[in-house]
Amino acid sequence: MNERVLVIVDDAFEMSTLVAALRLHEIDVIGEAKSEGVGINLLRRLQPDVVLLDMNIVGISAVKIAVNMRKINENVGIVILNSCSDLRLIGDSNEEVPAGAKILIKKAIVDFTVLCSAIKESKIAALEKHKVQWINGNTSFEEKAVLTLMAHLTNTQAEVLRLVAGGMTNAQIGRTRYVSEKSVEQVISRVAQELNVQPDHNKNMRVQLVGEYYRWLGAPSH
Repeated sequence: MNERVLVIVDDAFEMSTLVAALRLHEIDVIGEAKSEGVGINLLRRLQPDVVLLDMNIVGISAVKIAVNMRKINENVGIVILNSCSDLRLIGDSNEEVPAGAKILIKKAIVDFTVLCSAIKESKIAALEKHKVQWINGNTSFEEKAVLTLMAHLTNTQAEVLRLVAGGMTNAQIGRTRYVSEKSVEQVISRVAQELNVQPDHNKNMRVQLVGEYYRWLGAPSH
């Protein structure tokens, strides 16, 4: 029996193309939602086997939506489409992803059957409380391996890097994190060392760090 899938994606074009492709691969899409509120209502009413979430939902992360979905149905399968291999870069926590969830790196999905397989396997993974599975192309790797991809950045360092990329000054970051501007400077210096960003009089350090941030986030290089 095909898994009954609820799709939650905020982008209309991505929703239409994704749902059409799923149905072509004989995935039973029983509901579509563009917000958490609608998604939760459909979850309660339709009782899907699997929820497929996109990470770009405006205002709230797919991880938090997945956590709330599991509070309603602890056995629903969770599949998350994501652009990068470290959730800290978008303000989430790798540790909060519900057990058994499968996270697919979107840019690496060159074979749509990989997504279909993840959907089919996610229900059992939820029931049996498997570890979170990250899928990059046809390769799976566990969360511990994901964390090494950001060159062992601490949670603090990852957050400061994200805030730098968001355009905050050191003073603004200090106020946000309730620390001194000097402490922020020290964290940024350590982040640069971890990412092997070398001092260069011809290149602004912050610009280089922002470039590294977007590279890890999965942005295309030019």
